[in-house]
Amino acid sequence: MPDLIAPRLRVLFCGINPSLYSVVVGFHFARPGNRFWPTLHAAGITPRLLKPSEQAELLPLGYGITNVVDRATATADMLDAAELTAGAKSLEAKVRRHRPRILAVLGVSAYRTAFGRPKAQPGPQEETMGSTRLWVLPNPSGLNAHYQLADLARLFGELRHAVDLG
Repeated sequence: MPDLIAPRLRVLFCGINPSLYSVVVGFHFARPGNRFWPTLHAAGITPRLLKPSEQAELLPLGYGITNVVDRATATADMLDAAELTAGAKSLEAKVRRHRPRILAVLGVSAYRTAFGRPKAQPGPQEETMGSTRLWVLPNPSGLNAHYQLADLARLFGELRHAVDLG
């Protein structure tokens, strides 16, 4: 799944890994039931609800998309700790090269494993990757029933507010 990335983005959103469906259709967060696109709109990150096929419209707004692990799976829980840790190292090189202002990792459990931070909570993190701040957000997958759209919109909105403040 190709990254949607450019140098010096405001935020580089980082999924855990692409779904099989997303790889087939060629767009990030494309699986029906994924709440990424509705969350971006509800949080005020996008001016309207974008379809996955309109993902390129994020770049002019200063946002991009990548993944911790490139390998597509039916569900993210099919990845093991070693794969997540290796993915984090690769991701760090990508972040240092493109230097987004914030890397927003979408998946608290995956972040904890990939980055060796077992107690990490959603929100801004103390660690950085060079000049890039780290932010952890819940996974917007429809399989993550713990967070409803309103909860996701509030948490993503906190990120937007931090970005807007500079």
